[in-house]
Amino acid sequence: MPAFLDISQISMRFAANGPAVLDNVSLAIDSGEYVSVIGHSGCGKSTLLNIVAGLLKATGGGVLLEGTEVNSPGPDRAVVFQNHSLLPWLTCRENIRLAVDQVFGRSKSRGERADWVDSNLALVRMTAAADKRPAEVSGGMKQRIGIARALAMQPKVLLLDEPFGALDALTRAHLQDQVMEIHARLKTTVMMITHDVDEAVLLSDRIVMMTNGPDATIGEILPINLPRPRDRLTLSRDPAFVAARAQVMTFLYDRHRNPAEAA
Repeated sequence: MPAFLDISQISMRFAANGPAVLDNVSLAIDSGEYVSVIGHSGCGKSTLLNIVAGLLKATGGGVLLEGTEVNSPGPDRAVVFQNHSLLPWLTCRENIRLAVDQVFGRSKSRGERADWVDSNLALVRMTAAADKRPAEVSGGMKQRIGIARALAMQPKVLLLDEPFGALDALTRAHLQDQVMEIHARLKTTVMMITHDVDEAVLLSDRIVMMTNGPDATIGEILPINLPRPRDRLTLSRDPAFVAARAQVMTFLYDRHRNPAEAA
């Protein structure tokens, strides 16, 4: 049976005679799966995500989503970046409404779209701040609105590019817990880029570990066999969590030096 999201033999060069950023990257992601991609800076993680998003065109290989080739951006793949990318002159509600109007302007009535915006505000617990502008809310609240805006598009795949990287530790933990709750409720397929090992183990069904660039590729894929729902305090003492964390750390700090060993 074909994969829900099929990343096949992706290679990427930004210059014809330049080094390959990515080399022969293949990954199959199931519907509803939460997959994290981790690796050192410069290993092409964000480049891979941008190819899946349709923001970049690979120089080799391709991406299929439910059997359809990905060759441009589309609402079936919503992206949340590290920086919130909200329009500062619009309120939180209006930022979400902009996306909803774009995607559902012809299929939902004005009232249905308004209800859908409010539903997604409630999903990320931002109803009380709906009429505030981005400058009037915290960084974590901005990211909640960014996530709500992405989910309001009802994407087949949610693409997260280090979405918690600019947040303080406590806010980051709260948002991670919230994303776990949303993923459990909606069963959205998620591909997340991260540098944070604990975050990857906590959130993921599988962790994809990239070798160093140039010619970066997938070195190892680690299944995370931890039951859901997951509680971070309980897991911190769980031997399976500790073992998974150690395996990722070992790859990042030792095995990445020799990509052949990480195959």
